[in-house]
Amino acid sequence: MVELAKLNAGLNDRSRRQARLRESAVSLGMMGPAVLLYTVMTVVPVGVAVYLSFTDWDGFSTASFTGLDNYKHLFDDPSSSDAWYVTALIAAVGTVLMVGLGLLYALALKGRSRSNSFFRAVAYFPHVISALILGYLWAAILGTNGAINNTLAKFGIEPVGFLFDEQFALISLIAVIVWAGFGFNVVLFVAALQTVPAELLEAAAIDGASKRQINLRIVIPMISPVVTVATVLNLVGLIRAYDIVVSLTGGGPAGSTQTFTYLILARSFEGTKVGYATAQAVFLMVVSAVLALLVTALRNRQDQAATN
Repeated sequence: MVELAKLNAGLNDRSRRQARLRESAVSLGMMGPAVLLYTVMTVVPVGVAVYLSFTDWDGFSTASFTGLDNYKHLFDDPSSSDAWYVTALIAAVGTVLMVGLGLLYALALKGRSRSNSFFRAVAYFPHVISALILGYLWAAILGTNGAINNTLAKFGIEPVGFLFDEQFALISLIAVIVWAGFGFNVVLFVAALQTVPAELLEAAAIDGASKRQINLRIVIPMISPVVTVATVLNLVGLIRAYDIVVSLTGGGPAGSTQTFTYLILARSFEGTKVGYATAQAVFLMVVSAVLALLVTALRNRQDQAATN
């Protein structure tokens, strides 16, 4: 009987191992196409880009290895410094405004009603349209001969340089970017607000908490993970801002609205400086990843401090 029990136990172990092997084979078979596609479409291009960033390739002739020369030039290039200043300003101000306004808008429209649904759709509508088209649309409104300045001219008022004065142009660009993108945050926050238990809010109201206190001490902390995600998405997206810059200001006047991505695509690649442009792109990718990880780490640290 003892030997029979051992034999059965051995057979059971063998069948379990075979079942696990079959499950692993099925899992690998299902993951294989996705891993292959990701490797071909992402890993290989990134690897090629990293290699080219260490060369002086012009896009036509044979690339020759130059070491860190491209990255040294990147930090010595005045145009790169100016473009990074504009990019950082757009990313910082734009992220704060888009997340802040999106949260306020969502809090005001979190109730279920037809009017709230309408205003949510209105806020999200610009996000549906191509940023390139939005840029051309606002260029027709804010340009020297645009709708606003033509209206002002009828009243004898001098045209305002929304797009042709350096300070005005940057402010106008940030305003259009915020207007075009904050609706996406509204959708995220409205969805997050729907997950806050109504019983908890009712209990806080019964205890005498004001609407402001409920939002600051209950609602916003509960949706803080979504706020973090929105912050990261907006920050990374604004660091790569390009299309709306092309159609609205073209990087002008005098490069005052030239972002780093615009510099890469409109200046470096056009000048057949492919190796240098690739180094700029790799650097931009690293900066975006570091910022995303930094924001996430700070959010996790705050959550841990709150729980402790």
